[in-house]
Amino acid sequence: MKTQESSTMAGQSATAIVDPMAEAAYWRENYLKRTYIERERPYGDYEPAFQHGWESRSRSGGRPFREIEGELERGWEAVKGASKLAWIQARYAVSDAWHRAGRPAVIQPAPDNA
Repeated sequence: MKTQESSTMAGQSATAIVDPMAEAAYWRENYLKRTYIERERPYGDYEPAFQHGWESRSRSGGRPFREIEGELERGWEAVKGASKLAWIQARYAVSDAWHRAGRPAVIQPAPDNA
């Protein structure tokens, strides 16, 4: 699955692709480096939050996180699966993944046939 993203960053295409496999691998390898992580919780509790962040970024229409945070919170129950995180705990991971997905090193120009 490829995620489309609107981007206004210099040198970036208006449409970009976030590689979900690369994002999943990044978060699996790096989540324990984040200060908001509760170390006794398994990665599986945070995985849906990271995914919610990077996938929601593409549907934001370029709006900032603070503007759509309420929508993300309302959608958390539907996407959290077996995660035991409440929104207040998941919010930091969602925000972190959201912001990472907007960085030029993460997004790739969409192919012409996308």
